[in-house]
Amino acid sequence: MSVSLSKKRKKELRKLQGTANKVLEAQRQVAAEAADMAREAGRQLGALNHEVLQPEARKKYHDYVEPYVDKARPYVEKGYKKSNKFVAATVIPAAGGVIGRALGAYDAAAEKLGRKTVVVPPKKSTSAGAVIAAILGVAAAVGIFVVAWKTLAADDELWVADEPVAAPDA
Repeated sequence: MSVSLSKKRKKELRKLQGTANKVLEAQRQVAAEAADMAREAGRQLGALNHEVLQPEARKKYHDYVEPYVDKARPYVEKGYKKSNKFVAATVIPAAGGVIGRALGAYDAAAEKLGRKTVVVPPKKSTSAGAVIAAILGVAAAVGIFVVAWKTLAADDELWVADEPVAAPDA
């Protein structure tokens, strides 16, 4: 079945297609100009960040935060030493004991089942070193938490500003 259009209808469709092409071209130009404007706005924002925000943030850090960092330094060092001692004296031997017991249990179960008693780790599994490293990481995180808690609990006026902070100018 073929559809034949009258000359008048064909002329109207060509005119409509021409109008649609003009609108599409106008939209492409607007999109290109919007992209250029967004690119320039991003560049200006980066310059503003570099020229105004970063220097002000550095100044506020040095004025308000750095003194407390210096106050907390001895507590952090003490906590670091204690966590190292804890890891060396408690965590590593405990991890070795757990791993040894697990291997012994595996060997005992394998012997009862009549299988090999020698533990052969799979090629792509977690090694004992990775397990020990994970345990050490957890212990270090606990040590850092304890140090932070003791630091914050040690000085009740740690978070009180010397002068009242004014609202920033808009």
